[in-house]
Amino acid sequence: MNTKRPVNLDLSTIKFPITAIVSITHRISGVVLLGGILVLMWLLDASLTSEESFNQLQECLANPVVKLVLWAVLAALAYHMVMGIRHLFMDLGIGESLEGGQRGAKLALVVAIVLILAAAGWLVW
Repeated sequence: MNTKRPVNLDLSTIKFPITAIVSITHRISGVVLLGGILVLMWLLDASLTSEESFNQLQECLANPVVKLVLWAVLAALAYHMVMGIRHLFMDLGIGESLEGGQRGAKLALVVAIVLILAAAGWLVW
């Protein structure tokens, strides 16, 4: 029996590589996106019920908390989309090496951050 195996892994002490971080957050953004799509579908249904409900929804969307939720959904969409495109490139054989994977993860992260900030600017405008 190998006694050198760890008994209890403390994940807070492990330094994850950038590729692992973007992969884990890609999965998390997918879950957030699922919840966000359900909220957006509910808002769409509410907006199509009547003219009065549409006007109430417009007033509701002016609320900063609602804008924050909408931004979170847009941020999850942007992040998930960029990381999904990164995975498509990797499926084509681009960025499969260790160095290429790290470079691709950093590039995709920068692109995602730019899109997330653009979404925030668009909502504030």
